[in-house]
Amino acid sequence: MEFLAEYGIFLLKALTIVVSIILVIAGIAAVSSKPKANHDGYISVNKVNDDLDDFKEALEENLFDKDELKEMAKARAKEEKAKAKEEKIKAKAEKKANKGLAKKDEESKTEAEVARKRVFVLDFDGDIKASAADLMREEITAVLTMARKEDEVVVRLESGGGMVHSYGLASSQLQRIKDKGIPLTVCIDKVAASGGYMMACIA
Repeated sequence: MEFLAEYGIFLLKALTIVVSIILVIAGIAAVSSKPKANHDGYISVNKVNDDLDDFKEALEENLFDKDELKEMAKARAKEEKAKAKEEKIKAKAEKKANKGLAKKDEESKTEAEVARKRVFVLDFDGDIKASAADLMREEITAVLTMARKEDEVVVRLESGGGMVHSYGLASSQLQRIKDKGIPLTVCIDKVAASGGYMMACIA
């Protein structure tokens, strides 16, 4: 009998656990199957001007006769035309003012650029082959794309002379500056013999 009593208690406990599990599962299933509320917010914008205009026109039709409505329509059209004309004149004036300011700024900028003289300084350290001639040719090409007649090019020259054709090429590069009408100055610190002297004579 004692065994049966213990066995019965065990069955009741097991049944209680099973029922509890079933209830939990059923609760979860019920919550999951419940439709979710849409919490996404939204903003609705309605243009009420047109509705107000419609109401106003309806009231006017009931309050005024045809002649008065006609006069009111003419006055309204005249007012809108005057307003559009005023806005057009205002826009034109603003455009003209902006154009004048832009032109004034451009003129001021141009005057400032003209007033400021720029000096481009190039170095030529010549060996017997005048190896620096190629680099100087590229530098002079770059300078001529930017230099104005108001500017000046200064060449700092050091050379003991060398091959005639090489220094002839170097001298011809300096001549390009003269041909553009840009002032050229050659400065010699220590020596400019032979081909170096020929280059200095270009200035």
